[in-house]
Amino acid sequence: MKLISYKTEDREHLGVFIDGHIYNLNSCDKLLPDNMNEFLQGGEVLMDRAKKVDAQIKDGSLTAKQEVFYEILAPVPHPTSCRDGYAFRQHVAAARRNRKVDMIAEFDQYPIFYFTNHNAIQGTGEIECMPDHFEKLDFELEVAIVIGKKGRNIQASEADEYIAGYMIMNDMSARTLQMEEMLLNLGPAKGKDFSTVIGPWLVTPDELEPYKVQPKEGHIGYNYNLNMTCRVNGVEVSRGNMADMDWTFAEIIERCAYGVDILPGDVIGSGTVGTGCFLELNGTGLLNDPGYKVQWLQPDDVVEMEITGLGALSNVIKKVDTDFSILKLKKTN
Repeated sequence: MKLISYKTEDREHLGVFIDGHIYNLNSCDKLLPDNMNEFLQGGEVLMDRAKKVDAQIKDGSLTAKQEVFYEILAPVPHPTSCRDGYAFRQHVAAARRNRKVDMIAEFDQYPIFYFTNHNAIQGTGEIECMPDHFEKLDFELEVAIVIGKKGRNIQASEADEYIAGYMIMNDMSARTLQMEEMLLNLGPAKGKDFSTVIGPWLVTPDELEPYKVQPKEGHIGYNYNLNMTCRVNGVEVSRGNMADMDWTFAEIIERCAYGVDILPGDVIGSGTVGTGCFLELNGTGLLNDPGYKVQWLQPDDVVEMEITGLGALSNVIKKVDTDFSILKLKKTN
């Protein structure tokens, strides 16, 4: 099932996406809430009701009206929190190699994550960026999950049961801001908090069963053979696979939930797939060729991410008409 959040006449709704059409869930079953947050709070009971509606529309036993005029939103427009992991060893190793530092041994000891701004979540469409964001503006190609039920101190062997669904995630990054603030060993913060893109819909785990593969040796939890690509202005710049995750989402959830509650509506990203950002691509290019032409996102660029089974997510980069700069407010140069 593909769950989708959308807006009509400034009101948010929840629907299912079937064969290119959106059907409102509440119109089909009045016991189903008309927004994603309330729906997720209902846990497995409401998820099962929604799956029944989805199946009835698909087999023709339920005649439902298609939505015509709508704006697609992030699948979870108002997450309760947003964390981002660091699951792909290939990306971490390449980034460190490009900086001429050794691979950090702690990567293989436990998964890590950081909190980002859950109020800056958005879906397909325009991404407004300030002037300082264009100082090495970057995409990050990732998979994300949404938590479907409350839990605490969850073991990795049981953690997949807490996943309501999967979606594409683009963890937008302003690299100059990020690198400057992290010299102080705190963050990332301003380099990340302006936009995190998720979408285009939330795909329930049952739809990904045909792609399920074993996790890497020594790891616990589900993984999936899903091709991941990113195109900028129609040109492919990144290609990877979710099966290359070293730390599984189950293991990331185990760490997230240690001593704290995870809640329905929490979003957790995988971290960047190998080759999944310009920072890594530029570093590798320069390492192999000092004359390599680096690339960063520019105003009016079109960023398209596509992942097998999860759909395609498209955004246009826009520059805010202002000269306000926090980089210029530094006390010393």
